[in-house]
Parts: sequence; structure tokens; C-alpha cells
Amino acid sequence: MSDRFAPAAQILKENNYDSAKLIPILQKVQDAYHFLPEDIMRYIANELKISPAKVFGVATFFAHFAITPKGKHIIRVCNGTACHVKGSAGIIDAVKKKLKLKDGQETTEDLLFTLECVSCLGACGLAPVMVVDEVVHGQVTPAKAEELIDEVLKAEAK
Repeated sequence: MSDRFAPAAQILKENNYDSAKLIPILQKVQDAYHFLPEDIMRYIANELKISPAKVFGVATFFAHFAITPKGKHIIRVCNGTACHVKGSAGIIDAVKKKLKLKDGQETTEDLLFTLECVSCLGACGLAPVMVVDEVVHGQVTPAKAEELIDEVLKAEAK
């Protein structure tokens, strides 16, 4: 077994190779790899003695699973009704421009940032809202969004 599979193997062992624990297994695997690589999902299916289709089905059904690589830092911008009315589209545009993301691209080439546009973050009173690495920022402007990204870049440079 290659070193690449070692984290997944350890997670499977910790969960007693129990296929009933597929969702928690996938959550821990995603934490380890930052997404669910196809070869790792096939390995999990094989080790749990279930079909790869079942593993892929679970991974693609639940929105919190990612089957493409995510960045080290996750930026979520709410585009729900309250946030949209208060200018979230401008924030999204500013973040895309700052990160040099092309249309359809969510993650920067260096895998440092991933931008996710979400339907609601549950903080409508703070609209427009942006979350950077689980820290909620309210009443965000495009300029503030760029400042928040600069803060992360400055911390990364240390």
C-alpha cells in the first residue's frame, strides 16, 4: 500500500471497516485529503466491501463533500435574498478578481483559496455576509472582502 492511502487506511481501521459508518468515514477522509479523491473512494469501497457507486453516490449527494480539490482557505459568500439585495454579487466579483478565478473556477491554481457561493449562511441580519475559514464577517463590502483576503495572504507569508 502506498503512503497516499495511509490516512484512509487509518480512518477505516478506526471505524472498524464498518460500512454503516460510511458518512463519518468520508468526512474524516475529506478532512485528511481536503477533498475525496477518486482513487481513495475506490479504495474505501473495496475495503468496506461495498460498490464504488454507493461511495460515489454518497459523496456526490451531500453538498458538504467535495470531489475536486479545495483550497487551504475556504471563502464562502452568501448570495441568499438578504445578502443579494445588499450587494453580495459585487463581493463575489471582487473576490473572483482578487483571486484571479476564471468563470467556473472555484479554487486557485496554487490551492490556497476556494470560493463558494452559498444560498444562506443564516446571518441575514449581518448581510452581506462572508465567511473566511469559519470566521463570519458581516456587512462586507467588496473592499472589505479584498482586505480579508490580504490578511490571509499576509499570515501565509510568515
